[in-house]
Parts: sequence; structure tokens; C-alpha cells
Amino acid sequence: MSIVVTGATGRLGRLVLDALLATEPAASLAAVVRDKAKAADLAERGIELRVADYDRPETLAGAFRAGDRVLLVSGSEVGRRVPQHTAVVAAAKAAGVAQLAYTGILGGPEADFVLAGEHKATEAAILASGLPYTFLRNGWYTENYTDNLAPVLAHGAVVANAGDGRVASAARADYAAAAAAVLTGPLDAHLGQAYELNGDVSWSLAEYAAEVAARSGQEITYTNVPAAAHLDILTGAGVPAPFAEILVDVDEAVARGALASRGDDLARLIGRATTPIAETIGAALKANR
Repeated sequence: MSIVVTGATGRLGRLVLDALLATEPAASLAAVVRDKAKAADLAERGIELRVADYDRPETLAGAFRAGDRVLLVSGSEVGRRVPQHTAVVAAAKAAGVAQLAYTGILGGPEADFVLAGEHKATEAAILASGLPYTFLRNGWYTENYTDNLAPVLAHGAVVANAGDGRVASAARADYAAAAAAVLTGPLDAHLGQAYELNGDVSWSLAEYAAEVAARSGQEITYTNVPAAAHLDILTGAGVPAPFAEILVDVDEAVARGALASRGDDLARLIGRATTPIAETIGAALKANR
């Protein structure tokens, strides 16, 4: 039996493996990757590499073993994720894994924005498969905002159509620690559970802009604009239209409260407070210097 992380060379997958290595021997871990060369550092740390591709179901046959505890990290290719994830689910079912944990989205079946659709379909496929499961319904990563600090600093503005909506974000590493906890904790404590994962504190984009201003020493304002105007701004800046439409839709979800707090599951799983947004902003500003 191994603890298996798919999408292991991605940002979340690597952080999950880091968290696992803090408590588990490397020999008990396996990483499912498309490109062995990109995972050379993982192999050097003693992690088994299993090469497979979500888009090539035949390659997934050797990705899992009976009794494995598996983390399916959701794919990054929006629009292709349902067949990709369904292929992983089928391979996990055929192998007889002991646990399939999936990184979905906050709210699960109740999430009412476009980006949630593929996650809801994946959860439905997992339930239909009969696999022993754990749903990790991840809220927003703070890095979704702080990774985009360069234009904010350049223009002195956070521009969105989120109104006064609040976001209960957490650092990506917090979500990784939660995944590690459900992959290493007692099976009977986590099977059949759906964890709603979000940060301890909800914040508005006006508060976010104020914190960036305080830490950068620059004047940063929050400008709320209509959805159509925001879409024009994003596409005018070179963001592909389909992705821009998703960003605008997410902001509308924020305005409705869809990404605000749903409880303290994340803090309970990781056994500590979630990372304050100010800390993540500070680290991002340091990286931008």
C-alpha cells in the first residue's frame, strides 16, 4: 500500500508531498506524473514515480495498486476535466484502492458558479463508482490573488466585480496540509466525509487592497465595476475570453457569498489556524521586489 498523489508536479501536488514527507517515509509515497523528467527531484527524495496521463486512460492502469490511498488533484485544464477525472476514477476502481480523496470546490453540489460544474460532475462520478472517498472541497487560495500583484502594484488598483462580497481564503500550503492529514489519518475517520475547506477569516477586496497598500507603502484602491466592464478590461489586457468569463463569474459568486466561510473544517484538519492573508501578501510582495 502506498499513499499516491496525482498531478504531483503541480503546485498543490508538490506541497502535499512536502507535507507527507514530514511524517511519512518516502518509500511509502508514490507520485503520478506525466513527465518523469519534471519529477526528477521527487525521485531523488525517494518517492516512487508512476507515469500516467489523465488524457490517456490506458496509461492509468499502472498508476494505482490495491489498498492505495489516493489523492486525485483536480486537473488544471478547464473544459477537459470531467473525462480526465472520470478516467482516474475508473482506474482507481479497477485497482481496488482503499481511499480516493478528491480536491473539489467549496460548496460541493451547492456551488452555483461555472467553475464548479466539473467538480460537481467529478464528485457524482466518484459516488457512482462506489469507491471509498473523501471530498476535500477547497475554497479559494489566497495565492489566486497574490500571484497577480504585479498589475495591482503597477496600476495602484484592485479591479473586480465582486462588490462587498467576502472571501474566506487560505494559503495553498494549508489545503495541502489538510490533504496530507486525510491521507495519513485513520481511514474510518475520513471515509465518506465531505470537508468544506476555507480560511478562518473572510475578507473583502476593499480590505485586501488596504492590506496590500499598508504592506507595500503604495496607494492601492479597490474599484468595483460592472461585470461587462470587467470582462472588457480583462480581455483588453490579453486574458483569453473564456478564462476572462470565468474570472468575472467567480467575482459574481463572491458577491453572492459563495466563497465566504463554511466553517472550520480546514483549521481542524491541520490542527492550527490557517495562514493569515497578511502573511501571504507579505511573502508575495517580497517575491515581487
